[in-house]
Amino acid sequence: MSIKDNLNQIKSELPERVTLVAVSKTKPNEDILEAYEAGQRVFGENKVQEMVQKWEDLPKDIDWHMIGHVQRNKVKYMAEFVSLIHGVDSPRLLKEINKQAKKHNRVIPCLLQIHIAEEDTKFGLDKAELEELIESDAFKAMENIKIVGLMGMATFTDDENQVSKEFAQLKSMFNDLKTKLDDITILSMGMSGDYQIAIEEGSNMVRIGSSIFGARNYS
Repeated sequence: MSIKDNLNQIKSELPERVTLVAVSKTKPNEDILEAYEAGQRVFGENKVQEMVQKWEDLPKDIDWHMIGHVQRNKVKYMAEFVSLIHGVDSPRLLKEINKQAKKHNRVIPCLLQIHIAEEDTKFGLDKAELEELIESDAFKAMENIKIVGLMGMATFTDDENQVSKEFAQLKSMFNDLKTKLDDITILSMGMSGDYQIAIEEGSNMVRIGSSIFGARNYS
């Protein structure tokens, strides 16, 4: 099936409330344009330099989401245009995003990444760190970022019960955060392998790459 067919198939399965982020990392501009021409406008990248190049080359009405782990020294390159940063996993990173957003006179929407998986390799804040962050004076003073929700990745496992449980845990933290911050609307969880479970557990943003574009090219 073509990229367009894959995209239409997935979109037909997603509830209206769910935003699809087409994960275009490592994919050439031609593939992104095929998805664009099929109506897709939200694309996710995990390397800042690659995203900057694509932003320069491709139509300007694309919403670019940074979905990978972000190094603080790379924030300045995307601060001018990034639509949403999914993986904010430390107060220091948030402070840098705020600083770079200010230079461009922007307020950058961000998701706080929560560690819900059993693997140590995944990044993210735990519940105590999340609470400490949002209660801190430093956070309250940041005027150029807006926390709009949470993001998390489940353990990479065939055990659907475990995946369900981890997503449910994140949904519970999301509901709790909504009572404390005004702009919380996005719960980004679910990728090609587990997005159906994520949607069942309350996700309203899914990050899907290989099911749209085919296997990734790591050259």
